[in-house]
Amino acid sequence: MLPFIRKDLAELTAYTPHPGGASGESAHSESAIDRLDTNECPCDLPEELKQKLAWTYQQLIETNRYPDGGHAALKEAIAQYVNESLNAPELGAESIHVPPLSKGGLGGVLPPKTAITADNISVGNGSDELIRSLLIATCLGGAGSIFVANPTFSMYGITATTLGIPVVSAARREDNFAIDINEAKRAIDQNQNPPVRVVFVVHPNSPTANALTTDEIEWLSNLPQDILVVIDEAYFEFSQNTLAYRLHQHPNWIILRTFSKAFRLASMRVGYAIAHPELTATLEKIRLPYNLPSFSQTAAEFALAQRQLLLAVIPEIISERAKLIAALTQHQKLQVWPSAANFVYLRVKAAEGESAEHKHQQIMQQLKQQGTLIRHTGGGLRITVGTPDENQRTCDRISAILTY
Repeated sequence: MLPFIRKDLAELTAYTPHPGGASGESAHSESAIDRLDTNECPCDLPEELKQKLAWTYQQLIETNRYPDGGHAALKEAIAQYVNESLNAPELGAESIHVPPLSKGGLGGVLPPKTAITADNISVGNGSDELIRSLLIATCLGGAGSIFVANPTFSMYGITATTLGIPVVSAARREDNFAIDINEAKRAIDQNQNPPVRVVFVVHPNSPTANALTTDEIEWLSNLPQDILVVIDEAYFEFSQNTLAYRLHQHPNWIILRTFSKAFRLASMRVGYAIAHPELTATLEKIRLPYNLPSFSQTAAEFALAQRQLLLAVIPEIISERAKLIAALTQHQKLQVWPSAANFVYLRVKAAEGESAEHKHQQIMQQLKQQGTLIRHTGGGLRITVGTPDENQRTCDRISAILTY
């Protein structure tokens, strides 16, 4: 290792997107690969929208000029969308899930809705930039550590480690992957040097696809005000389950969302945060100048303007998700969990003397050789819901592997 590199980075494993897909290791051409490993939407942007974006790039975007460094127009559009998503006018108000309130000081009546404005929004180069900025704002220089409940999105821990920030963790229950709250409380209470300053949760969780439970939400609500609660709603459009309506009650909460999933803009790298204006103002101080290219901002604005068209595919994805779960559940060797996202999580039931992790690795590699990429993570396998043809091929290939 180079002598000027921090020694603690030697043991860090980098995040590895698209394992083997883009590197040509698969026997199949890139066009033949079913890329079901990164939870992208299976549908590209409609051709007419691509043409409008191309025209905008050619006619209106000056590549020799810096982009809008304040993201003013995009923030306004995002705020409008967030307010609409709280009332769900396009998808139906009944589709928004508001968890029942339970004991513990949460009250029995929902508070009146408070409008989200552009001041509540911060925009990042993907949610990853926002995660990094939050860690810089809260934990850098020995000021704090972070808490995660594993398995969960690995970038929280990876990003913290790259910044020299300690990671405190607790387990999830094996039956439904809810956080073991008692273990979480002990972990946070026992780690005071430095203290936990940020708690990360995903709603629904990745890779296990479960939404936060009422007990978990109550626990988050009762955390001390000096702990930042980051609620990652990357898959909100698929779950229609949000906690944004509670932000005005909790100035120590922040919600992250992305354009990479349901809005089909993974290549554009646009994420956003919804939070108290003081917190978003702090993020504005930390982010790099001109962090979001003009074309990415334009694409996100176009996507929001065409949200009814783009989000119309979600019912089909949810229907395909149900079919995928039903097909995989038929195999006695597999344990498949319910999903509130656009992916499915499963584990192989290992026979006596067998290693489940080895079996998962085998299945992933065999699928890759046949042209299907899935993710081996968190002690199981995560499969993105693809097109009907991709899902059928995946089920057929898994059946053949398990039968053999």
